Amino acid sequence: MMTDTSSTDSGRESSSAHLLTLPDEAAADAAILSLAAACGPERTISPMDVAQALLPAPAEWQRALPVVRRAAVRLALDGRLMIYRKGKPVDPADFRGVYRLGLPQDG
Repeated sequence: MMTDTSSTDSGRESSSAHLLTLPDEAAADAAILSLAAACGPERTISPMDVAQALLPAPAEWQRALPVVRRAAVRLALDGRLMIYRKGKPVDPADFRGVYRLGLPQDG
């Protein structure tokens, strides 16, 4: 649901400010796994690609990045995804900075 506000408490005008509905966990999980499967186990995807798939509007996809990160951590902890930093797997419970996502590689 989107809420349209024409002014704020301070009396300043707002141009169609609205509340953005973020994707749910299931949608984030599905998008990550789908994009990762499409590129195969030898390649990785960017969290930005997943966020843009979930919220394609140019000014809004960045708001989905925290949802994507939480989903990636959850999937990695379940063994369904790998999180990489500088090309190396990282601990999903303890990583910072730029990261990429990929499917676990067999053997």
